[in-house]
Amino acid sequence: MAELGRLAPQVVVVAGFEEQVLDTSLADFEFELMSVDEEATVPPYEGSSDRIWLVGDDAPVATLTALGAPIGARAVIVGGDLRALPPETMEMILGASQVEVLSDLGEDADWQLAVVLRGDELPGGGWLMFDAGFNRRLVAMYGHPSTPGLGVLGEQDAEEGVERLQTIAEGYDADGAVILPTFEIIATVASAGPGEDGDYSAETTRAEIRPWVETAAANDMYVVLDLQPGRTDYLTQAKIYEEFLRLPNVGLALDPEWRLKPNEVHLRQIGTVDAEEINQVVEWLAGIVREEVLPQKLLILHQFRLQMITNRHLVETPPELAVLVHMDGQGPVRDKINTWNLLTRQPDAGQFYWGWKNFFDEDFTIATPDQVLELTPTPLFVSFQ
Repeated sequence: MAELGRLAPQVVVVAGFEEQVLDTSLADFEFELMSVDEEATVPPYEGSSDRIWLVGDDAPVATLTALGAPIGARAVIVGGDLRALPPETMEMILGASQVEVLSDLGEDADWQLAVVLRGDELPGGGWLMFDAGFNRRLVAMYGHPSTPGLGVLGEQDAEEGVERLQTIAEGYDADGAVILPTFEIIATVASAGPGEDGDYSAETTRAEIRPWVETAAANDMYVVLDLQPGRTDYLTQAKIYEEFLRLPNVGLALDPEWRLKPNEVHLRQIGTVDAEEINQVVEWLAGIVREEVLPQKLLILHQFRLQMITNRHLVETPPELAVLVHMDGQGPVRDKINTWNLLTRQPDAGQFYWGWKNFFDEDFTIATPDQVLELTPTPLFVSFQ
């Protein structure tokens, strides 16, 4: 009532209320009661509306439609993640000059709507990495820009890498998936010596990584920055590359194999990390997604032994991130499939997306696309080293 008093309307048009209620509530105002058939259905959408009201399925849509018609507004029922709305609903939202949330659609609705309205989509389209309505699979070259010794990515420059990825990805769209070519760059490399900072991890300069990120953006590709932190923690290293992680086409990977305890050195044991340390990165990275109003960002957790990630069931999977466990073991295909089955049949497996890794040299024979796509759950990220 205070807001009506401030606005001082000449007439208040009301629908959906009984007149005796209005006689009391709007006693100080002239009001016009509009009759609405609550059994009426809203006509199918035709054309565009200048103003869109997003409401839940319990909202009085017929009433809102009647009220909105004189001002060019249309009530649209939505639910779930606003970044995954049907194309026709997205078309209405993006074609409107004003979009408002009138119902309680959950605490994430406002920022999800902001992501859509900003319009920065993932390479290939959409705001969710693995939207149920958009079958996407990332196929990646893994390695370091400076050397072929750490993976196939370093066997050519970025521009040549774009072309080579087209060949590597052949066959991985056999199930109808749209392929998103990806550079997975080892940003911090496990080292035999402690280095000046004593962490047994060599940090690649941002200047060396930047051309690959720029080339990927120019070619509608994705980038994943891989961390092998040694004796330091993942969050400390991730912050080195924050400028890249604030971009819509750059994600992050954590490799526990190369996470050392204070007195350990590499290659004498398989490293391990607890969910608590992973969650520090999860919360920080999710915060960046919100601050920058970004589409969902990919976070990869490498794993080929159960003990590499302790308390995996406690790893947070917020809506800002698509958290994927990447089975990156090497060896005969049969052994790799056994490892896959072990990891993916744990009670917490359903909270993650899943990925598979092929090694050109270390695998006895490389799994074919058909073999990979027959796995359950279906891998949504496939990399080559």
